[in-house]
Amino acid sequence: MRMIKRLLFICLLGATPFWGKAQELNARITINSDKVQATNKQVFTTLQNALNEFVNNKKWTDATFAVNERIDCSMTIIVNEMPSDNSFKSEIQVQARRPVYNSSYTTTLFNYRDTQLDFDYTEFEPLEYTENTLNSNLIATVVFYIYTILGLDFDSFAPNGGNSFLQQAQQIVSLAQAQPSWNGWKAFENDRNRHALSTALTDNTSAMFREMWYNYHRKGLDEMAANPDRGRTTIISLLPTLNQIKSARPTSPLLQLFADSKLDEVVSIYSKATTQEKQEGYKELSNLYPALSTRLEPLKK
Repeated sequence: MRMIKRLLFICLLGATPFWGKAQELNARITINSDKVQATNKQVFTTLQNALNEFVNNKKWTDATFAVNERIDCSMTIIVNEMPSDNSFKSEIQVQARRPVYNSSYTTTLFNYRDTQLDFDYTEFEPLEYTENTLNSNLIATVVFYIYTILGLDFDSFAPNGGNSFLQQAQQIVSLAQAQPSWNGWKAFENDRNRHALSTALTDNTSAMFREMWYNYHRKGLDEMAANPDRGRTTIISLLPTLNQIKSARPTSPLLQLFADSKLDEVVSIYSKATTQEKQEGYKELSNLYPALSTRLEPLKK
């Protein structure tokens, strides 16, 4: 039912101004402060509770979601240092999942580690977000990842279904770049920051990845309950797209995004393939991800 309603929403996106008020996310946000010694540990609990309320109680799209249809996701903010009582040097791990049609299986959509999250926060200060206005690097980062999750989720249900959300994430990048003291947003700073990820999901080379992403989920995974062989064959046939992306942009964060969210799943899918398919898969994937060869070992059996 969740998938059917999501597909209906995507088809009508832009034609219907508002569908309802049920929130879209079932998010769990955790603050890990184990690395720091702070006199006021309560600030971490306060911030954690405030972030969970902020993310889960705000309406992020025009879609209606029943409680059991919300997108499962999590964010773990690891505080590495506290230069002062209200200054935090951190990193954030973001994950999101999606159910597979006609099964109890959930597939990872997003598993991303961002090591650049420095922010200021005073206990009990309100957490607010208004479109086109950014007042906090923390809120800008959290909202950026919310829209990225929504984009990847909706893309997995319909071709380019996540366009509007990925564009909103890109808009946040543009606004955040006007804040020179905020880290993680600068162009060409590294190939895994928020600017690099947003650019990769919206530039010309993203078309190949996003088409593959849709086919992987809707024509691959979602078909496997009814016809496992057809679903597996579809997924295997899509993997050469990653080589095309690597040829066009060798440092694309989309390659690492796929590895972090899908590589173990792909290896599991190959477990039912023929010996020849496994050998071909091992060769292709090991060329793509030479540093991850140990995760590909099952394909050699």
